[in-house]
Amino acid sequence: MTGAGVEARAAAGTGGALLLGVRHHGPGSARAVRAALDEARPDAVLVEGPPEADPLVHLAADEGMRPPVALLAHVVDEPGRSAFWPLAEFSPEWVAIRWAVERGVPVRFIDLPAAHSLARADGVDGADGATEKPGEREESEEPGEREEPVAAGAGEDAVRIDPIAVLAETAGYDDPERWWEDVVEHREAGGDAFAPFEAVSDAMEALREVYGDGGHGRDLVREAHMRLRIRAAQKEFGPDRVAVVCGAWHVPALRRKATVAADRALLKGLPKVKAEMTWVPWTHRRLSRASGYGAGIASPGWYGHLFAAADRPVERWMTKVAGLLRDEDRLVSSAHVIEAVRLADTLAAMRGRPLAGLSETTDAVRAVMCEGSDVPLALVHDRLVVGDVLGEVPESAPAVPLQRDLTRAQRRLRLKPEALEREVELDLRKETDAARSTLLHRLRLLGVDWGRPARSRGSTGTFRETWRLRWEPELSVRVAEAGVWGTTVLGAATGKASADAVGAAGLSDVTALAERCLLAELPEALPVVMRVLADRAALDADVGHLAQALPALVRSLRYGDVRGTDTGALGEVALGLAERVFVGLPGACAGLDTDAALEMRGHVDAVHQAVGLLGDFRAGPAEEPPADPGGDGTRGIRARWTSVLRVLARREAVAGVVQGRCVRLLLDGGELADGEAARLMGLALSRGSEPAEGAAWIEGFVGGGPGGGSGGGMLLVHDERLLGLVDDWLSGVSDDAFIDVLPLLRRTFSAYEPGVRRTLGELVRRGTRGAGPVAGGGGVPGFAEQIDVARADAVVPTVRLLLGMAHPHPQPPPQPPAQPRGHGQQQPEADTDTETGTNTGTDIGTETGTDTENGDLVGVAG
Repeated sequence: MTGAGVEARAAAGTGGALLLGVRHHGPGSARAVRAALDEARPDAVLVEGPPEADPLVHLAADEGMRPPVALLAHVVDEPGRSAFWPLAEFSPEWVAIRWAVERGVPVRFIDLPAAHSLARADGVDGADGATEKPGEREESEEPGEREEPVAAGAGEDAVRIDPIAVLAETAGYDDPERWWEDVVEHREAGGDAFAPFEAVSDAMEALREVYGDGGHGRDLVREAHMRLRIRAAQKEFGPDRVAVVCGAWHVPALRRKATVAADRALLKGLPKVKAEMTWVPWTHRRLSRASGYGAGIASPGWYGHLFAAADRPVERWMTKVAGLLRDEDRLVSSAHVIEAVRLADTLAAMRGRPLAGLSETTDAVRAVMCEGSDVPLALVHDRLVVGDVLGEVPESAPAVPLQRDLTRAQRRLRLKPEALEREVELDLRKETDAARSTLLHRLRLLGVDWGRPARSRGSTGTFRETWRLRWEPELSVRVAEAGVWGTTVLGAATGKASADAVGAAGLSDVTALAERCLLAELPEALPVVMRVLADRAALDADVGHLAQALPALVRSLRYGDVRGTDTGALGEVALGLAERVFVGLPGACAGLDTDAALEMRGHVDAVHQAVGLLGDFRAGPAEEPPADPGGDGTRGIRARWTSVLRVLARREAVAGVVQGRCVRLLLDGGELADGEAARLMGLALSRGSEPAEGAAWIEGFVGGGPGGGSGGGMLLVHDERLLGLVDDWLSGVSDDAFIDVLPLLRRTFSAYEPGVRRTLGELVRRGTRGAGPVAGGGGVPGFAEQIDVARADAVVPTVRLLLGMAHPHPQPPPQPPAQPRGHGQQQPEADTDTETGTNTGTDIGTETGTDTENGDLVGVAG
């Protein structure tokens, strides 16, 4: 160590070691550490951190290592118990590590070993007698995260103090960040390299005199271990050849003279577990206080900029802000940048600050570039002040086998983990996209939610998926934890699915798991899940459970079709489940209270949708069609369901909301004539029935369909006879009964779109009664008993133009009058949504086109 370093060490009274007390993740401290190390040139550098990381220090010099990164320690037999030690480019510890490895100087970590910290997190009594239970530790109190001191004698539950905040308040600042910027971050380079550390050490000494030694047994144990490690390093390299980089709060404790026996007594009897350690990527966002990190900082992106900016940090920052806003299509010119810099400097001078800080630059950006609006300013804060920088670790870093397999899959499929959320559209007809979807589904099954499904835009078919991807550092822990199920993503997902099937709580959980197995393409797990599913379905007599499980099975059949998976066994179980629902549903719909009736209506809607999709399934091999109770392989299951709906629609004991919904489903499916629907409604709304039951019937009949929406409202708009029945019934309800049924009716009609409600109100105002036209008028404008062919043909040229099919003779030749379906007329082929079974084709012409993006057949006007 040079003469200046010896003098600084002697002045500090450290007993030989150069103690550099820092603020974790402080760029000013990082620059000061680099300057002090350049001046002192020690033979060994000791850093606050777990000693298990000593063999990993050399990776800091690897070209593939790019901060922010973190040291991850986890218990070997229980990977979910883990701790992080994050390091950013501007962290003083990282700067010290890089300085040492680049010069071949040994680096040692001196904090309490992770083996002890993770054992203490398991609730085992430590040397200080403190006990913690798993799951009760706050995220900010993870053993690897920096901890602030607590008031002396306050015990385990004391409120921790922030020494920076105390010093800022003493100096007359109301913002600790602003005080730190003025005193440390804006300090001019040059001068005495050791002066900042002497000043910080003296300040911490004064604080510890007031607040004691922390009042927390964990701090005392950690500091005892640090002193032992420092003594060992001094013995190896020399008493004055060692530099120590640690949190400023610990400097007075490390400077204090304590016997080796006393320190070892504090460490005696500490619990211990077997732990492993590696490097993992980290993010700026996870360094922020908003994430719950104990030593978090409010502006990691801003601090990274201050550390990296060689000169003129304000001007460079404003240029970054302008680039971001321009990317968001905001008009920001060079003049805006110049004026913003001038305003920031002026604000700093008015506030008596040595240099414009984050508060001044933020105020200037808001006034000049954002025109006083906080909306674009929030974007600047999120993208730049905090930031989404994701670090990288080299492939040579230790990793569990599952992590290595995942990394290979990410590289093969070109799915790079990123901290910034992005949306990915996958076309399952393409091999690469299908493999990406399979990987994401397998990871979700393992609890690694790297991607989350989102609603697809532009298509409702099952061949397209949309995912929102965002890689969080915690996912590395999830991957390590999932390693207990296997060494590859496929093997781990298979093992996890098989175990989940056996331990599933209910039938619906097993059916949902079967669907996930198909999505994740787990052929070895599916037989196990199907065996459990068959056993649970055979033993479960609750119709509600069966009805809740059926839709997931039917969706699985559809996904299997798209992905080319054999779903024969799944289809057989689905058909058997449907038959059991058909048999038990009429009895289950009787004697229900209001809440149970609403729940049963949801089950009826779900089964109706499932039957619509299941009707196309032919169980058994293709060359051997199974026996069909309905007479044909496509309509048999649907015919059985229609008969069940007819029974429910006519049985008096069935709850009104269920009965009304069954009538509505029969009417929508063309199984009831308009007159029959009106007759059933008239019976339900007769004066002999209870008003509340009649209101429930109406709610079931005209409420939103299975997919929501206002289909019931449009039904009343187009069928004045049904609207007249409802109006007559409501007009005849007594005043007392009207108060009771009003909430039910309001819940039903409030779900309609504003236009539908307005049209219904207009029809009622005009006096709709019975089955005839509107009283006092010639019918509703725009509606007639038959289609006006001449008016319809007039819009065909415009439709063709919108579809890009215009030609010199847009007027089509005369067409014969349209005939109703079911009378021998051949219909043009229509596109069927493979997920919902809904016919989306048009019947207004015979010419068809193909959607070049998704391959769907789209009907067009001919």
